[in-house]
Formats: sequence, C-alpha cells, structure tokens
Amino acid sequence: MTEGRVNQSHGCDLQRRIQYDRRDDEPPSIAAATALARYYGDDVTAASTQLYDYIDPDALDSLFAETNRGDSRSAGTVEFEIDDALVTIRPERVDVCPID
Repeated sequence: MTEGRVNQSHGCDLQRRIQYDRRDDEPPSIAAATALARYYGDDVTAASTQLYDYIDPDALDSLFAETNRGDSRSAGTVEFEIDDALVTIRPERVDVCPID
C-alpha cells in the first residue's frame, strides 16, 4: 500500500505541523489516522491516539464520499480537536497542528 505524501514543519515557534496529502483512493478516516500517528510520532497500527475516540470514521468518510446518485459532494472541511491538536480534513489533504 502506498501512503500519501507527508510534509512536516516545526514552524517558527518549533510547533510541529503535519500536512498529509491524501491519495484519491484513500478514505479520509485512514488519512486522518495516518496524519495523527505521524503528528504524535506513533506507528499508525499501534497509535496511542485512536481516531474513533473523537469522531466516527464511517461518518467522516461519508462526508467526503459521492452521493447515492454518484454525484460529487461540494468541497468542504471538517475540523475537530484531539487532545492538544487541531485536525483539519479537506478533500485533498489532512492538516494536524498544535492548538494555539
């Protein structure tokens, strides 16, 4: 399995940021879990922070999936907080950054 591209930045204030570019065939929930694991320095299969403790992965995937008629949904974002991080999910990528 090929992962999406990860860009890491420590920023001006040495705050860690992760930008995970999602593949077209990768569900948003998998991309979010991978980005969170990278943010916390965990292996995605053994991550200490579990996405489903904060948001329903199936519901998240549904928000970005095609409609029942096969139409694309309008582009939007989903944001939520996990511990000390803000997770922003867009159709093409996931951003994880510290909460200011």
